[in-house]
Amino acid sequence: MTAKEISPGLIVQRFTPPLALADFKLIAFDMDSTLINIECIDEIADAVGKKAEVAAITEATMRGEIKDFKESLRRRVALLKGVPVAALQQVYDERLHLNPGAEQLVAACKTAGLKVLLVSGGFTFFANRVKDRLGIDFARSNLLDEADGQLTGNVVQQSWGDICDGAEKRRTLLEVASLLGISPGETIAVGDGANDLPMMGEAGLSVAYHAKPKVREQAMVAINQGGLDRLLDIVR
Repeated sequence: MTAKEISPGLIVQRFTPPLALADFKLIAFDMDSTLINIECIDEIADAVGKKAEVAAITEATMRGEIKDFKESLRRRVALLKGVPVAALQQVYDERLHLNPGAEQLVAACKTAGLKVLLVSGGFTFFANRVKDRLGIDFARSNLLDEADGQLTGNVVQQSWGDICDGAEKRRTLLEVASLLGISPGETIAVGDGANDLPMMGEAGLSVAYHAKPKVREQAMVAINQGGLDRLLDIVR
């Protein structure tokens, strides 16, 4: 089908609504600029006066202009060397807010029986707190290395790998779906940047939230205005 604006800022393409939330068993969310209002790495960089430099790399990466997410993240994390670990809590307390409708959408999904996955190219410090705050079931994200109360500028190797990029987001979605005994077609994936496209391409329903143009074009649903809960206008 051709793209159709259901209501201002809510675009539907490649499927015919309404669908039932109960048709799905898992919803996967990106975190930065999707579930939450900030790119955490940019705000951490502000602590050492490097926000503009880091944010420029972040923006180019999310638009898909920098293709290698892992290299992009390593470059940005290296610029965080020497940031006090205490700055992470300050970012969380003072700058991080849930995006509008996040609590409502997650609650509606859980009520309908879906499991919820947070899969992020951001950091465990924030992902674990957002997971607990929203009652999310699974989370995967990157772990910043620290020593003597400061960030070292490196990312820690974890059991699944070192950096959660687009390929790892896709793999995580498929891994959790397999764990739950469901097909990829029974999943929803929500994101805003180019590194979300691999998992969105596997999901039964892909949703772009205030996303970069490349992501809006490829998603089945694009929420360009309003909160995340606008998805409930077409998936009830």
